[in-house]
Amino acid sequence: MNNRLRVLRAERRMSQADLAELVDVSRQTINAIEVGKHDPSLTLAFRIARVFAQPVEALFWEGEGRERALSPD
Repeated sequence: MNNRLRVLRAERRMSQADLAELVDVSRQTINAIEVGKHDPSLTLAFRIARVFAQPVEALFWEGEGRERALSPD
C-alpha cells in the first residue's frame, strides 16, 4: 500500500516519533508503514488521517498513482 505519510510529516516538521505518539503506536510501526513493509489497520489509518485532517483515501492507496486511487470508478 502506498502512502503520503513522510511528505505530510515533513510539511509539518513532525518526526516519526511525534506521529507515533499521537496515534499510540511505536516509531517503528510508523517507519514500517512509510516504507511499505506494513499496512495499517483500518483503525490506525483513521487515527492517522485525523492527525493530518485528511480523508484516509488521500493518505493511503493501492497501485501506482494516487490520482487513480482518488478518481471515481
